Amino acid sequence: MIAAMSDAELQQLNMRFHCTQCGCCCRYEEGFVFVSTTDVKRISQYLKIPRSETIHQFCRWVPFGTVDHLSLREQKNRDCVFWQDGGCGVYPARPLQCRTYPFWNHILREPGGWERESRACPGIGVGRRWSSGEAAAALEQREGNPVMIRRAEGREG
Repeated sequence: MIAAMSDAELQQLNMRFHCTQCGCCCRYEEGFVFVSTTDVKRISQYLKIPRSETIHQFCRWVPFGTVDHLSLREQKNRDCVFWQDGGCGVYPARPLQCRTYPFWNHILREPGGWERESRACPGIGVGRRWSSGEAAAALEQREGNPVMIRRAEGREG
């Protein structure tokens, strides 16, 4: 957890960040954008469609042992299903995983994680400085909004 790192250690990361909406974290590579019930509700309200339609049209179930986790689909070119016309088509309603990037556990905890991520994200190192408390709050938000899961049929863990 981030709590294991001292405030001084986190501040040394120079946690400056401003989303440039460049799409580097939304495009080109395979990946999972896991969504919670709150995420599905927010996206559905934004798109003005039923939650069941949001799940059917824009999500997929990803197997993890004895459960499946709900993730956004990807386009054939590996872009996020919501990437369109040079930006996120649901940016105001984007999932919490997207909202809290780059303040993810592995980026903050792994030695060199913040620096390594900055090579892929032009928004890291620019903009305002984020406090360790703000980074911890982002992680707590994600922990408080668990990914939607369902029991996997016919698989044992």
